[in-house]
Amino acid sequence: MGASSCSGSDEGSRERCELRFGLLGPPGLYDDGGGGGRSEVRGIASPKVRVLLAALLLDAGRVVSAESLKDALWGGAPPASAQASLHNHVARLRRLLDDPERLRTVPSGYVLRVDEGELDVHLFDARVAAARAAHAGRDWERVVRECAAALALWRGAPLAGLPSEVGGYAFAQRLGEARLLLLEWRYDAELALGGPRLDGLVAELAALTSEYPLREAYHRQLMLALHRAGRQAEALAVHHELRTRLVDRLGIEPGPGVREAHVEVLRGAAGSGAPEAPSPAQLPPPPAHFTGRTGVCDALRRTLTAPGPHPTAVLSGMAGVGKSALALRVSHELTERFPDGQLYLNLHGATPGMTPLTPGQALAALLRDLGVEPCRIPELPDAAAALLRSLLAPTRTLLVLDDAASAAQVRPLLPGGARCAVIVTSRSPLTALDGVTRFPLAPLTDEESAELLRRASGRADRHGPHGSDPGALDARHPLVALTGRLPLALRVVAARLAARQALTPDVLAGQLAAADERLHHLEYDDLSVRRSLAVAHDALAASEREADRDAALALRRIGALDLPTYGVPLLARLTGTGERRAEAALDRLVDVALLEETAYGRYEPHDLVRDFARERAGETAGEEVGRDAVETALRWYAAVAERVLTAIVEPGLDQDDRRRPTAGQPNGSAPADAVAPFAGPEEAFAWGDRELANLVTLVGRHADDPIRRRAGLVSAVVRLIFPYAHRRGRVAEMEVLGRAGLGVARRLGDRAAEACALVDLAGLHFLTGRQNEALDLNDRALVIWRRLDHLSWIRRCLNNRGLLLDGLGRHTEAGETLLLSLEYARQLDDPYGEAVTHSHLGNLYEHTDARAAIEQHRRSLAIGDAIGAVIVRHSAHCNIGYAHLRLGEPAAALPHFEESLRILGSQGDWHGESQTRLGLVRALRLLGRTGRAARECAELLDRADARADRYTGGLARHQRGLLLRERGRPEAAHEEWRSALAALDGTDERTVVTELRELLAPAD
Repeated sequence: MGASSCSGSDEGSRERCELRFGLLGPPGLYDDGGGGGRSEVRGIASPKVRVLLAALLLDAGRVVSAESLKDALWGGAPPASAQASLHNHVARLRRLLDDPERLRTVPSGYVLRVDEGELDVHLFDARVAAARAAHAGRDWERVVRECAAALALWRGAPLAGLPSEVGGYAFAQRLGEARLLLLEWRYDAELALGGPRLDGLVAELAALTSEYPLREAYHRQLMLALHRAGRQAEALAVHHELRTRLVDRLGIEPGPGVREAHVEVLRGAAGSGAPEAPSPAQLPPPPAHFTGRTGVCDALRRTLTAPGPHPTAVLSGMAGVGKSALALRVSHELTERFPDGQLYLNLHGATPGMTPLTPGQALAALLRDLGVEPCRIPELPDAAAALLRSLLAPTRTLLVLDDAASAAQVRPLLPGGARCAVIVTSRSPLTALDGVTRFPLAPLTDEESAELLRRASGRADRHGPHGSDPGALDARHPLVALTGRLPLALRVVAARLAARQALTPDVLAGQLAAADERLHHLEYDDLSVRRSLAVAHDALAASEREADRDAALALRRIGALDLPTYGVPLLARLTGTGERRAEAALDRLVDVALLEETAYGRYEPHDLVRDFARERAGETAGEEVGRDAVETALRWYAAVAERVLTAIVEPGLDQDDRRRPTAGQPNGSAPADAVAPFAGPEEAFAWGDRELANLVTLVGRHADDPIRRRAGLVSAVVRLIFPYAHRRGRVAEMEVLGRAGLGVARRLGDRAAEACALVDLAGLHFLTGRQNEALDLNDRALVIWRRLDHLSWIRRCLNNRGLLLDGLGRHTEAGETLLLSLEYARQLDDPYGEAVTHSHLGNLYEHTDARAAIEQHRRSLAIGDAIGAVIVRHSAHCNIGYAHLRLGEPAAALPHFEESLRILGSQGDWHGESQTRLGLVRALRLLGRTGRAARECAELLDRADARADRYTGGLARHQRGLLLRERGRPEAAHEEWRSALAALDGTDERTVVTELRELLAPAD
């Protein structure tokens, strides 16, 4: 065969190359074209010889085993005569070659020698490399030459017509992809060079886009070719068809090259006489049933239109609270104030099934929306942020950044110009962002909730005045409370009512109230309270950060325990972490709006978050073997309650008897050593004030717990915390604690705990003026203590009995009982008990000899001073004051009442405080100092009302009526006396009730 010449890959040089073999199409051999002309490929008639040549060329210069050649020739099933046939085919191939020595036989097979430049594939690869380099260097003329030379070698699909056993699939795929790239590069070059070939390019590219419907490069080139030929409408149609295809089939948007071409076409359309491209107006439609939040809307509008650098507002709150709705409502109202456009970007910070956008992705999206060509968007986020600020600086543009995950995600997106404004919505308040105005959103009011239900459900006609229609969706309808006044939950309920006209609000409310899983009924179509809440929890649970995982665990433990509020120490024990980690976990839950910090260090979930937390706690009940949230909490509360007891009750038998375990209490139920003692009574009372609602909830919920160990812990908690509740005068809570303690003790057969609970309930009834009931309970306790031969408790019950008998007018019995109690106190060497008994004896003697009463109180005071008993000293001064009032000496009484209150300070003895304040009001009134008396009386009433203490409130209103009468306001006085009489109804307060009836008799 003769040689043929071909162009080299270096510019301006030519080199000789001898093409011998061809694989760019059916395998063949090249003939010499003669005279240096172009050689032509010569086909091979024998199919077996073609297969043989292809198999040898695929491994040119390397040994190909005879067995491999047989498999190629006969499809993996060679006949018995295969060896002989192989020799024959090799001989035929040698005759076709210009040099028989090119195909040599070696011991293991055959070797075909192929020199440099003899195989068309090698020349093709060289041209491809040269074209790639020219394309990268934008040397468009050379790109055209190299691509044309390479494509001229192409005779068809490599290895065409050969069986698959020959192999070479990857080889053929590589060459086919190289050819497509050559076409792409050539069209890039021709588009860059321009010229008369545009119409021809359109036809060729149209064929290629039809053949390769998902290859974006050819569509991009076709769009540009059409655009530059003045056919913009067709170019836009190509983009629309490609985008639709990619989205429908693959779920993706076109790449940056196509987007860049699209921008060029759009700009070309604008420059060719079409209207200018409009400013971005990307706001989604405003919410159809936006309701309420008038004050927040007004404040948000003022913030966004105020002078100053880029006013930024952050709307934060829990999932479903209506952040996006509020942002869109106000944004649409302000469109005229931002004529350069409104940009909207969902950052997917808490979108179910979506990963939050990175700052880089968000910047690229905003820049594209502002018309920046994708190829011009800087890769570095800092540079992209600078470009965004530059573009927005001269404009009045409103940015709505919806559903932000963090301050770091938002910060690069903020404009630098003073004329732009930004609304950010996020579950987090994004406190790391400086210079922003924050709008934390709470659930709607009852009235707003009802209005949203009516409007969104289409049931506005059911709104009757004063709730006349039992199905009326007014503010008092149960659906309002059952949805937690959360806009998302309200919309779900409204959607259910709108979809089923036969479904009444009352029936739906019953379903929500009766369901174990309320969240199941708060899902409709794409609206779901559960999914919205799950995004935050699941992201925390899957996080690599320890604080996030701790937060997810804390939420589940909160769900397992389900108390009104939570503090760091309890959560530290529930999660098994230290307090530092527990605090960080709670802060994270606040940050993602799964908890609210209602006071410093106190955390509370929304009602629907409680439901969600309970669900998650149930799903992961076995995640921590051996950890029982209820038992853990009860043990901790018992331990701290013991510390409270030792802080507020003076050392002695009263404290010791409370701390001593009873038969029903499990071992180690109150490990007080594991809890630091309080610095003093004030700190202990403050702890009780924070935790009492939790204690009452926990005790009330688990008083009937079938697990004996837990029931014993409930009993211990009640016994240890009751003195705090009594001192604070928390009447309603004392009722729950006392009843629960009594019930548990009886179920456990714990007689000591039962007697203690009876004494506590007697103290409650005494505090509320029901002395007969108190006496009955106290006497029943006394019977048990005598059977148990518990002398200190017997002394205490006798002392209480004497006080109660005195209040009921049974003075002789009272005196005998108190003297017996005094004997027990001296026998037990109990100075505190002795002092209290002297005090009660003084109250008894006051009926007959007030001077003798003062002597008893002074004895009590002396003992109190000696042992440092604050309550004894305060009570003694209070009682001396009352004795002086009995003697008609208010001036002498007044300093004792004042000293009593000074001594009491923060000790929190409500009974003593209330009696002292009543005496103080009486003394001031009798002295004619009615102004101060009225102020002190008002203070007393406020404190009584805060404790739901109707008995003390009734006594205070009696005094207020007397003050009003003295000020010449008889009608107001009678109103107060009527209220006082109603409050004291059912009590054993005979003296004041008799006086009230006499005071009211003339008016009635």
